[in-house]
Amino acid sequence: MLTTLLLFLAIVFANVVVAVYVERKVSAFIQDRTGPMEVGKWGILQVIADLLKLIQKEDIVPAAADRRMFKFAPLMIFMAIFAGFALFPLSPNLRGSATQTGVFMLLAVVSLDILGILMAGWASNNKYSLLGAMRSVAQIISYEVPLGLSVLCVVLITQTLDLQEISFQQGLLSIEKNYLFGIKATGIEVNQYGGILTWNILRNPFLLIVFVIYFIASLAEANRAPFDLPEAESELIGGFHTEYSGFRWAILFLAEYGMMLLVSILGAILFLGSWNTPFPNIGSFTLGSWTSGHIGHWSSDLWGGFWLITKAYFLILIQMWVRWTLPRLRVDQLMYLSWKVLTPFCLVLLLISGVWRLLMI
Repeated sequence: MLTTLLLFLAIVFANVVVAVYVERKVSAFIQDRTGPMEVGKWGILQVIADLLKLIQKEDIVPAAADRRMFKFAPLMIFMAIFAGFALFPLSPNLRGSATQTGVFMLLAVVSLDILGILMAGWASNNKYSLLGAMRSVAQIISYEVPLGLSVLCVVLITQTLDLQEISFQQGLLSIEKNYLFGIKATGIEVNQYGGILTWNILRNPFLLIVFVIYFIASLAEANRAPFDLPEAESELIGGFHTEYSGFRWAILFLAEYGMMLLVSILGAILFLGSWNTPFPNIGSFTLGSWTSGHIGHWSSDLWGGFWLITKAYFLILIQMWVRWTLPRLRVDQLMYLSWKVLTPFCLVLLLISGVWRLLMI
């Protein structure tokens, strides 16, 4: 578990450098510009220069702010988000916590970032910051409902809360429900094809709609456009982190991109085959997932991590594409979409999931 945590810590820090540069280039491409080009070849060192600048900036705390709460809030937000990575499986052998209630714990732990956001807005003693924090809390709580219901649809189909078992069910191997740390020989059911044909979005046709709802809700959870009202520059300057500067602002920035990566990895695990390869075994084309002989070998860990991170970054690219394409929603539109569109759809899909599971027994 410690190895996985350290690995994910390195991934989170590297993700900021890569994702910021990629987002600048993606936005420049969409807006027909060149993006960063001056610092380093193709501007690849621009992000490093920005990070060095942030570290050297003065750490300013407003005179009327609650100093202890103001300083602790960014750490609270980052710790809540980073704790969620402890539950992810990276490969058939490399995983974090081996809990059988991983999905439930993940949603519970990540929800704690609401407290950090509210602390940051309140402790700043700034009306703009407080308004941004209240917007963010209302938005996250609202969109946790369709997000949780979409995850519950997958749980009903897979009959497990264990993220590793959900991963195995989408590959060549289907493991029986009560395995703990290994694979029981009597509990292995070999699927014929594997690959993309056994991903949840194709195993059950309505789970594709569930995935779309999950993706929309995840944008709101990560405060990404068109759901970036808590940071609306036009009326709130910068939202709950208006008063932050230097390294503390960098931590908030790190947490935002960490949240993007977290919801993308979770989406890849639940819907897109997790660490399994997308190549199916059809005829002589046998580049598919894992067979029992591969599990335990170091190559399975490398390929598993590669496919999981690749799928996650594919979803991150779509998040960036959406940000630079769609305009920002109004507050009433944001709440209407959550409570009157996504939530009723999720409830219907949850009912369909239950009926589907009963018919499959």
